[in-house]
Amino acid sequence: MRRVVSLFAVTVTLFRADVLHGVPFTHVTPRKHPGGQNEPQFKEKFFSQTRDHFNFNSVGNGTFNQRYLITDEHWTKGSGPIFFYTGNEGDIWDFALNSGFITELAAQQGALVIFAEHRYYGSSLPFGKDSFGVPQVGLLTVEQALADYAVMIVDLKQQLAAADCPVIVFGGSYGGMLSVYMRLKYPNVVGGALAASAPILSTAGLGDSRQFFRDVTADFEGVSPECSDAVRGAFHQLQELAERQAYSRIQSEFALCKPPSSARDVRQLNGLLRNAFTLMAMLDYPYSTHFWGNMPADPVKVACETMLSGPDLLTNLRDTAGIVYNSTGALSCFDLYLLYVECADPTGCGLGFDSLAWDYQACTEIDLCYESNNVTDMFPPMSFTEKDRELYCSKRWAVVPRPDWLKVQFWGDALSTASNIIFSNGDLDPWANGGVRKSLSSSLIAINISGGAHHLDLRASNEADPESVVSARKMEAELIAQWVKMEKTRLQKTP
Repeated sequence: MRRVVSLFAVTVTLFRADVLHGVPFTHVTPRKHPGGQNEPQFKEKFFSQTRDHFNFNSVGNGTFNQRYLITDEHWTKGSGPIFFYTGNEGDIWDFALNSGFITELAAQQGALVIFAEHRYYGSSLPFGKDSFGVPQVGLLTVEQALADYAVMIVDLKQQLAAADCPVIVFGGSYGGMLSVYMRLKYPNVVGGALAASAPILSTAGLGDSRQFFRDVTADFEGVSPECSDAVRGAFHQLQELAERQAYSRIQSEFALCKPPSSARDVRQLNGLLRNAFTLMAMLDYPYSTHFWGNMPADPVKVACETMLSGPDLLTNLRDTAGIVYNSTGALSCFDLYLLYVECADPTGCGLGFDSLAWDYQACTEIDLCYESNNVTDMFPPMSFTEKDRELYCSKRWAVVPRPDWLKVQFWGDALSTASNIIFSNGDLDPWANGGVRKSLSSSLIAINISGGAHHLDLRASNEADPESVVSARKMEAELIAQWVKMEKTRLQKTP
């Protein structure tokens, strides 16, 4: 099966059995990668990055400090490949410490590993504390982020005397989308891409707006049909209380810090609860994790056990949400507006400055108009149409979304002339069906991972891994080794 690379249009399904460009400065901070004493240490460095790659007048030649993490522990200096993670919507340490497969593969293939932080996230703020004002936030685009990565790669290769070292990009989720786009836009810089759980179709407005929450529901139904029925029943009881304006009862049932007082508050509660199920479906790993909070092993199964633990469905729903929001038991009550922020992404924007950045991106290029309807899913009806998006984004950021832009700029589903991209998806991941599930050519390979959640294949090896992800990683390693060999030949022929 691993010889799929020699076949055309084969989809693999695996079943269980001093500040200059390129010169780092200050903050050389080693931090241990979890998983064992032999794991590499990353050094935290900063790169002087151009604020605006596409306009010579707007901010002149202004720069900002873009953070990146690097380890050369396994690198065959001057000839080994460079594995470059295209950072996504968050602090880059979170991704580096939860993508152990990349460093495992680096040990096998003698690679340098770099994790680059996305502009406007973590510590990489182009205008410091003023980065999220208008018009400063306008430089937060996919195109600017890709140019950041291309410039960083080219300059660091020069600084490291690595001109003939092939570059393979890696990314998960939005980071996986960026890896695809890097291969499409900068094939002169990047020799191949591993895009894990990359919803490049749905975020370009291609697909069914009902798909995401339908697939979240399917995960819970897969554990037990009674589980999804119990969730539906609990939300129905909540709706009945809201219609009677029994706000004190709702506060008591859900241990809220304040009683709701309006339909808006009830919608916020519904969003918070729906978001908990979304996160458990995405992070349904067979072992406990500390990626986005503390999650138990098999959280969907744990959630279903909780939902079916007794006859009081509202109590069960509250306790199920507590798996996500109160895993330590430290919270005495739930604050609706501190734990969850409603935004232009119905699947959740997170909290803090990073949530502002993602909200802006969802208001401009990245289309996340997903809805729940209580027919194809187990959640209360909560629509988010293109019109809803336009109204929200105009009010929040003074922008008008461009729903078709990603289809034009990054090819949409017309990818057949691209090459050297792996699209990996786990069948437990609600983002999976928003991505590429069938191979498009002998070098555009779809790998479907049975029993896999959100970019499970990028995570470090674990004894609880299903055989499907072990096989997926082996196939990915073989493909990447081939691409490295091809790209090295190309680079050596280039004057």
